[in-house]
This record gives sequence, C-alpha cells and structure tokens, in this order.
Amino acid sequence: MSKQHVLIFGGTSGTGLGAAQTLAARGTPVTVAVRESSDTQPLKDSGVPTVLVDVFDPDSVRQVFAGGNYSAVIISLSGERGVERRADREGAMVIMDAARDSAVRRVLMVTAIGCGDSRVAVAPKVIEVLGEVLAAKQVAEEYLMAADLDATILRPGGLTNDPASGTAIKTSDQTVMGVANRADVGRLAVECLDDPATIGGIFHAIDPEIKWQAPLQRGDDSMHRKT
Repeated sequence: MSKQHVLIFGGTSGTGLGAAQTLAARGTPVTVAVRESSDTQPLKDSGVPTVLVDVFDPDSVRQVFAGGNYSAVIISLSGERGVERRADREGAMVIMDAARDSAVRRVLMVTAIGCGDSRVAVAPKVIEVLGEVLAAKQVAEEYLMAADLDATILRPGGLTNDPASGTAIKTSDQTVMGVANRADVGRLAVECLDDPATIGGIFHAIDPEIKWQAPLQRGDDSMHRKT
C-alpha cells in the first residue's frame, strides 16, 4: 500500500481520521473528501489534504475520483437519525458506484456490529435504540458485497475517543461484540487494505484488553436518551 493513494470519505474525525493519520504517518498518500462545513483542522495538523464533496451528488463524487490517481477507498460515514437520506446508506452507495465507474476496485467500508449476521452479537437494547442505524448500514453492506469491487467490511462495536492502545484486533467471528478506540479501528482499517486476504471478508473490530461493555450492550440507554 505504500505506493498507493487512498481516498477517505468520513475522515474528519473518529475512525476515518485515525485511518488518515495512520496512512500519513507512514508516508502513504491519502486524501480526505469533506463537506464544506467540516472541521478540517485535525487533518491539516496531520498534513492530510482534503477535497470538497457532496456524497449525495453523483457528479460531485465522480469529480473527486477524477481529480486524483486513487487506488483504494475507505468509507467511514455516519448518518443522521430520522432523515430520509443517510450518508452511510445513500451516500455510501453513490461512492461505491463512482469507485466502480472510475476503476478503483479496492473499497473498505466501516459499519457496525449488529448489521447482518452479527445481529446475534448485540443486546436487545442495541437493536431497540440503534435499529434504524444498523438497518441503514446493512443496506450499504449488501450493496457493497454485491458490487463488482474488491470489498472489505470492518464492523466495530462500542467506540471510545481514548488514545490508541495498539491492542485492538479484527476477527472474522461475527458473534463477537466488544469495545475499541476509534484510532485503533482506523489502524485496523488500514491493515485490511494492506492485506489482499481480507477481500470479500467481513470482520469485527474489538479490543480484548477493554473489559467493560458499551452502555447499550449492558442495557443502559441513558446516554442516548440525553442526546
């Protein structure tokens, strides 16, 4: 991957930012596609260039692909609950189409444990509170795996903003649930891009050294009720 150029959608914070910083730190060219309203200071601080995009506009996304010699894409988007169009569903699908049309075959998407067959890994409270979110991400997962692309899906469980621990792992066991730091999940996303054996695979991202459960997993939705 060191000679390739990675394009990231959803890289201004969290997992996507972690992936961008991991790539930049090792000298891999990386560009992050951002909305006009995005806070890009963390990317500037890491020396990562940005390009403006509207993920709901196919022409805008195609222009981004046309503007760089990209060889791989990371999609790490979230969506707003209660809205008709979600960046992590409709937006992600627009990106996948543009990647395919631009002959950029390698696509990694970050979703969430609880999608697809991994529903069995999460507690009922997770489905109760985040069912809409998981359903949207599952649609995007299915679209990606049906596309003619070299695809990998990485599903984190509970996420923290703590500094990277270096102990997070990926596993193909879709019954596993756990917690990981966003920075570590970003590192795992890059590791997946590096490894051709992950193509066609779905992996869970957890940190076995983090022993506590995410609030929803232990049945506590008080944090979500406040937001």
